[in-house]
Formats: sequence, structure tokens, C-alpha cells
Amino acid sequence: MQVTAASDFALRVLMHAALFPDRLVTVAEVTEAYGISRNHLIKIVHELSKQGFLETRRGVGGGFTLARAPEVIGVGEIVRLGEKSDRVIECGARREGPCRIRSACRLKAVFHEAADAFFDVLDGYSLADLVARPASLRRVLTP
Repeated sequence: MQVTAASDFALRVLMHAALFPDRLVTVAEVTEAYGISRNHLIKIVHELSKQGFLETRRGVGGGFTLARAPEVIGVGEIVRLGEKSDRVIECGARREGPCRIRSACRLKAVFHEAADAFFDVLDGYSLADLVARPASLRRVLTP
């Protein structure tokens, strides 16, 4: 399963906020640190705020910070938020109609099992796990 850029960027935004818990982080700062489009980040920060992961402050001196402790923000939860579906294959949602072997095929079940295992692993990690070595991360992210 390939994770979309939205999930990747959301995790990076949250990681950056977790690395600097004593101050507001700006979109410009994250854009520079990770080389991510400002427009993409604005949308992602807005969605993370709407979902209760970030607190934002607008205007001069504004930015964002984590709304929850890093230990309670699950990696799987964030990836599910960024993905359109947690399924690898949708046999009924094909342009040319339902799959001809759908009633006898086990492929969909195998892919669903694999996706469940993928999310089980992600659910075993929190944002705190991703920033467990903050000094190393800060060093590579600070120009």
C-alpha cells in the first residue's frame, strides 16, 4: 500500500509541532524545513486543526501547536485521515463495472487482510515514537 502525500505531509507537520512544543510553528517554517508546497501545507494544517490535532492562531505572530499530547496521537489515525480509503482494492468500484470473478475471488480478501496488517502496525506507533530522538531531528531540520 502506498501512502499519499497528504498523509506524509500531515505526519511531518505534526512531527514538527512535536519537536518544538514550547512555541508556535509556522507553515513557512515547515515549508522550508521539508521542502513542501505552502499551499498543500495550508490545507493540511487546516484539516488537522479541524480534526482537533492542532491549535492554530491567525495573524502576525500566528502559527500552530499540538492540541493533544504526542503520546495520544496515533500514526494509524493520521494516515487514515489522509487516505481516501483504508482498502487496497475496490472490486465493485471499477469503471468497466464489477469484476467478473468477484463472487469466487479471494484476492480482495487477501488485500484487505494485508491492509489491516498495515494499519495494525501503524496503530502500534504514536507521534511520540516518531520524534523519539528530537535532538537529531532538530539538527537536520534547522537551517
